[in-house]
Amino acid sequence: QVQLVESGGGLVQPGGSLRLSCTASGRIFSINVMGWYRQAPGKQRELVASMPSAGGTNYADSVKGRFTISRDNAKKTVYLQMNSLKPEDTDVYYCGANIARTYWSGSSRYWGQGTQVTVSS
Repeated sequence: QVQLVESGGGLVQPGGSLRLSCTASGRIFSINVMGWYRQAPGKQRELVASMPSAGGTNYADSVKGRFTISRDNAKKTVYLQMNSLKPEDTDVYYCGANIARTYWSGSSRYWGQGTQVTVSS
């Protein structure tokens, strides 16, 4: 099985910073896109930032200039550095990755369990 395990969420004051990490484990042949998404209660999950294995990044307009995504392919880990946090960044953050388990299989989307980020004074 494939697992994505997130860490790094918590409570922070407005203007503060947090760093999220997500590590993939299990039977993995290759990982294409890794990214972070967030979801508020009653709303759809939305992209925060994503990064293909070949490089390049994609950010939601609301986080550009404040959040930075990076990944360590050798460690199968993706990070999200969140600076200048605002109360509206409060959400459950999910790690998502497109993973192929074998050479012959196509990629499937896997999700982490989610980590709560709360920005409040």
